[in-house]
Amino acid sequence: MGRFLLGRCRQAVPVLFGVTLITFLLTHVALGDPARAMMGQRADPEMVARIRAEYGLDKPLWSRYPLYMGKLLVGDLGYSYRQGRPVSHVVAERLPATVRLAVAAMMVAVILGIAAGTIAAMRHNTMWDLLMMTISLLGISVPVFWLGMMLILFFAVWLGWLPISGYGDGALKHLILPALTLGALQAGYIARMTRSALLEVLRQEYVRTARAKGLKERVVILKHGLRNGILPVLTLVGIGLGDLLVGAPLTEIVFGWPGLGRLLVTAVGNRDLPVVLGSTLLFALIYLGANLLVDLAYAFVDPRVRLTEG
Repeated sequence: MGRFLLGRCRQAVPVLFGVTLITFLLTHVALGDPARAMMGQRADPEMVARIRAEYGLDKPLWSRYPLYMGKLLVGDLGYSYRQGRPVSHVVAERLPATVRLAVAAMMVAVILGIAAGTIAAMRHNTMWDLLMMTISLLGISVPVFWLGMMLILFFAVWLGWLPISGYGDGALKHLILPALTLGALQAGYIARMTRSALLEVLRQEYVRTARAKGLKERVVILKHGLRNGILPVLTLVGIGLGDLLVGAPLTEIVFGWPGLGRLLVTAVGNRDLPVVLGSTLLFALIYLGANLLVDLAYAFVDPRVRLTEG
């Protein structure tokens, strides 16, 4: 286990280096001049030049990147151009809300997806199978922003059961609609993957033997079916958790959720390059962590899996 974790950490180093290099180049080329964005198009050229010099924007990219990496290696993500505060503080304030939303959305996706996929596999080629797969296809196909607005219209405006938007005081009622909206896409994928994996497992000889012994269908499905067919679903869950964190901006904007995705969109609009770079690096770390957790979950679920590196 120790060698496996050490090997994964070694693999993460070039990945993070590539992420920082590509993001640094693209943001500085594509987002334009932050000094001009802060001061406006009619700003005094001398003032703009002074701002560029203050933030080191007057230097060429090839000399700015080593300076950025030197600060990054000691944990310094820089200062926000707009807020004048350390990027680490700005990101740390928004991260808990995004993590809370992503975890809640994944719980919704796993519960609904595995339940729908299991029902579809148990009732293969019946009306229930068609219904579950149709609902999962809708979850995959419907745009996130449209689904969010429809849920707001139905549950918040018409029925008045839930708040329209906002984080509130962190109460559960503010989390329900964003979590349903964000988790619908992953629930559709998980449902289809669960159905496919279960159908493959239920055709195996040991499942037929378990049924021949007189075991209840519930025991056969849960103990022999899901346990042996869950590995592809775990992969999807691990990757999906990273997707939920990165794909949260639309949901956060629709529901006014003060998360990291909304911060990233705002930073791009404001040409706040340090915040964009810091948020992107954090997303990359989250993806790497999610994949590592999936590998560890493999060994926990299936003892036949041995985590080795080399």
